Amino acid sequence: MVIENKTDCCFPKKLRLLRTTEFRRVYAQRQSVANGPLVMYGSRQVNRLNHVRFGISVSRRVGNAVVRNQWKRKLREAFRNAKAEFLEDFDVVIVVRASGAPPTGKKSAQEMTQLLLCLFGRLRTKIRHSERA
Repeated sequence: MVIENKTDCCFPKKLRLLRTTEFRRVYAQRQSVANGPLVMYGSRQVNRLNHVRFGISVSRRVGNAVVRNQWKRKLREAFRNAKAEFLEDFDVVIVVRASGAPPTGKKSAQEMTQLLLCLFGRLRTKIRHSERA
């Protein structure tokens, strides 16, 4: 497998939520949607960047370090696959509920990407609706 564009495979810092204050700001907006083992929180960015910033939170209740890292890898991969769909200036935090190891296989990667897109669409609608009210 030859990787033509290295930037398609990375998850740079500008696309991540890094600080505790950034996570707290997203949680404080109280805009969330859930589906299966994932809960997605979101808010508009304060500084209006032209891309989504993404944070992952996996509790110890989900499993040991191996399982938690598997979840993070799967979510980062799903985000990279769907990065073109996330065009707006949102900060998003994905929280994994206690559910054990993530599904494996090529089909599961596509399903994870579709789940992220579905959750993001619902979250976008919810945030826009709350801004109008």
